[in-house]
Amino acid sequence: MTHDDPRPGHRASATPQRPHPRPDSSAAPETAPPIRLATRGSALALAQANAVLAECRAAFPELAFELKIIKTTGDKLQTAALGQADEPLPKGLFTKELEAALLANEADLAVHSLKDLPTELPPGLKLGAVGKRADARDVLVYRDAGLPGAPSGATPTEWTPGQRVQRALKPGARIKDLPVGATVATSSPRRKAQLLALRPDLSVVELRGNVGTRLQKLATQPEFDATVLAAAGLGRLKFQILPNGRLRGAGVPAGLCATVLDPAEMLPCVGQGAIGIEVRAEDKRLEPICQRLTHWNTLQCVTAERAFLAAMGGGCQSPVAAYAQVLGHQLRLRAVSFKRPPARRAEGARRVSQAEELGRQVAAEIL
Repeated sequence: MTHDDPRPGHRASATPQRPHPRPDSSAAPETAPPIRLATRGSALALAQANAVLAECRAAFPELAFELKIIKTTGDKLQTAALGQADEPLPKGLFTKELEAALLANEADLAVHSLKDLPTELPPGLKLGAVGKRADARDVLVYRDAGLPGAPSGATPTEWTPGQRVQRALKPGARIKDLPVGATVATSSPRRKAQLLALRPDLSVVELRGNVGTRLQKLATQPEFDATVLAAAGLGRLKFQILPNGRLRGAGVPAGLCATVLDPAEMLPCVGQGAIGIEVRAEDKRLEPICQRLTHWNTLQCVTAERAFLAAMGGGCQSPVAAYAQVLGHQLRLRAVSFKRPPARRAEGARRVSQAEELGRQVAAEIL
């Protein structure tokens, strides 16, 4: 069982706990400048940033906080395909401009999906906090064959040359249930490699855009049979997978179903489901805020995962996956690499305090 207590095995004590240190608020509230949280402007990024903003305001009501929306290279390349073998990707695709704002003192904290944050940060910056992890699993999304009038796979009566049949699946479908030769849309090399390892017959194609755009394309374009998205992202956008398997939420096209994939079937990417807060390394006034925002168990898990990724020499677009969990007093890490055939898998466990060592140990077994 995974513990949510900030320190595994910790027992309550009769001794009063020392309060969290608080930022220096000696300046009068009306004159103290607001603490600026930098974020991308996508719906998901804003949902994450607003959650962090609310947490900051609740924990430090005497301080002023505000969001600063910044457009990143990744946002400008929403229509470009990622992961092309002949085109090297820019590093820090979704983080570089936020980091520049921190270094220029135009922002104070940068809110990231931790899976997008490189393991090597620019000089002068550090990972200051990691929030409690949401569901780290992936989700298979597909058209719903259980709805009246849903596509059946039959040839349309008004068929034109080149037209593709729009196929659908019954609720609860998994990767093994996809039709032979089905087309799954994803821009993630990690997901592509695991899909093809399970189903070599599948056609895996690129699909870019924010979550809403991808869902709309899946719902309306017959060339796509399914896509794979992060459960955490769907949850932060307030999308729900109903008991009958249907996907619901504001902006979700009608006629879609979703199935959560077990990590044994699709191992998550490093940091998936966690929010990372990047700060200037020497900005002491932000340390109390970072301490309050950090979930200790999550920090140990992602530390192991990021140590694994760093040792593998990979980035967020590398075909590797790693997932750590706190189980009692131990930290368990499972990983897979598709960087060269055949796929190599490894796992290990250590004390929770040995997260970095565990990550490097599992990487050494794969390398």
